[in-house]
Amino acid sequence: MSQVLELREKRAKAWGAAKAFLDTKRTDKGFVSAEDAATYEKMENDVMNLGKEIDRLERQAVIDAELAKATSIPITNKPNGSVDGETKQGRASDAYKRAFWDSMRKKNFYDVQNALTIGTDSEGGYLVPDEYEKKLMEALEDEVFFRNLATVIHTSGGDRKIPIVTSKGSAQWIDENGQFPDSDDAFGQTSIGAYKLATMIKVSDELLNDSVFNVETYISKEFGRRIGTKEEEAFFVGDGTGKPTGLFHETNGADTGVTAATTAITFDDVMDLYYSLRVPYRNKASWLLNDSTVKAIRKLKDGNGNYIWQPSVREGEPDRILNRPYRTSIFVPEIAAGNRVMAFGDYSYYWIADRQGRSFKRLNELFATTGQVGFLASERVDGKLILSEAIKTLDIKGTKTGA
Repeated sequence: MSQVLELREKRAKAWGAAKAFLDTKRTDKGFVSAEDAATYEKMENDVMNLGKEIDRLERQAVIDAELAKATSIPITNKPNGSVDGETKQGRASDAYKRAFWDSMRKKNFYDVQNALTIGTDSEGGYLVPDEYEKKLMEALEDEVFFRNLATVIHTSGGDRKIPIVTSKGSAQWIDENGQFPDSDDAFGQTSIGAYKLATMIKVSDELLNDSVFNVETYISKEFGRRIGTKEEEAFFVGDGTGKPTGLFHETNGADTGVTAATTAITFDDVMDLYYSLRVPYRNKASWLLNDSTVKAIRKLKDGNGNYIWQPSVREGEPDRILNRPYRTSIFVPEIAAGNRVMAFGDYSYYWIADRQGRSFKRLNELFATTGQVGFLASERVDGKLILSEAIKTLDIKGTKTGA
């Protein structure tokens, strides 16, 4: 039995013991003493720490599997030819990849102009090679789990118009030889564009000239970390001004499914949110919430006295609320008056538009006095919920602090 599976079973037993302890220590009025509450908090923290250790071991397993891959493959094709006999063209070619990274490493590298002409953009930078762009996307997806839930499309330029059915026609009962009813679908449209997200990375001359230092890996991971964090924030709470519109935003975000009367979320609130979503969306739905909200929900029970939060005991499966998986993010608002604190729905109806062509630009002189070289990295992306009824939120009644 793997260590991860053992920890999952240990966590499930610890959670069961914590629930049983809380049940036995409640008074007739439903309260627990301060001493018992402290003991329960410690038991609950042990469950959470086990969950974090499981996450760490799963990440280690992914890294071990990656490092265990073969570093080379046998040559079975003719020299200078691909496996299928076709030569890669444009930004996917080996020549362009070599030229791109030579230009990133060296200040005056003039032998690459012919190759890099393919990737020159209007801002004077060079478009990232195709293979490396996939590496960047992998880094972004690792930082931003929401990309794996949403629908990602690629645009070549300008706004993209998306047709939407705003209302559907219906059938009617008619008499023999009666007139067929005229009932057409109504269509609308929304547009999705591209906002620019940028960052600057500085690398010392020594590292660039050090053949041991893998500048490609460093820039990939650092770009993914910085861009990924800002993407996730915008996809959740962005206001649509100079950035994508987040699904938790009051305008053009998800529909309100339930409004809680107080900041103490109840089982009924969670159940009402669950059933506020129509069945076709509910079949693929999952929860989105903050860690602090998960902690509050851990103590809720259904009508049969069963806790609605259930730990996963199988590898690769997330923990669940009302038997549906959930994901957490620090950018989902915490429980407070006026906040939208929880979402439930099918997030494939949130579309992320990548304007293909992430670009790097090397700055040779700006940081020369400090022995560093700057790299400008940018992408153009937009995000928008295409069908608001596909996701419902739990809102807390009241006015936001400072609003």
